[in-house]
Amino acid sequence: MGRPRTPRGRARLAAARLAAEYPDADCALDFDTPWQLLVATILSAQCTDERVNMVTPALFERFPDAGSVVPAPAEEIEELVKSTGFFRNKTKSIKGAALAVEERFGGEVPARMEDLVTIPGVGRKTANVLLHVAFAKPGIAVDTHVQRLVHRIGITAETDPVKIEFAIYDLIPKRDSGLFGMRLILHGRQVCKARKPDCASCVLADFCPSAFTF
Repeated sequence: MGRPRTPRGRARLAAARLAAEYPDADCALDFDTPWQLLVATILSAQCTDERVNMVTPALFERFPDAGSVVPAPAEEIEELVKSTGFFRNKTKSIKGAALAVEERFGGEVPARMEDLVTIPGVGRKTANVLLHVAFAKPGIAVDTHVQRLVHRIGITAETDPVKIEFAIYDLIPKRDSGLFGMRLILHGRQVCKARKPDCASCVLADFCPSAFTF
């Protein structure tokens, strides 16, 4: 295959190459239910997945669902999630999300974007994680890795995460978007790093317009 000359061509070739490189791409957060994934995703803000996974076993044992969080003292949750950073704000989001899920959705996390984004602490990125990982629906979570890689690869020049999300939907089949996002994140963590990308080891280097320019 020749070097792709369009954003669509680069997106589709990148998706194919990354699928071969990371066939088992999956969410790194540990959870058993959509509610637990929602909480883990809130805790993952400005925190590593590894740290979140160290915290959530005790948290989920004590508070396994939204119904158990609603009456819980904030101080008790704060103590359990303290090591993830910004623990007061995260606890506030978890408490607010629990109340919304209980009062408006019968205790079950909804499986529609328009409902998810009405829950405190849930923006489009978190909603897309839930749609793809918990509900097996299309959805790409545009984090800093995804933003960086789509610019470097030449998939889109958009800088707003929502515009990036919809640009990707226009370039590859939407059903593939969730896994594509997961693979971009893995590639960004392991190879195409922010400061020192390892272009020599990159499976996209032969067509990436940014390769070997750092």
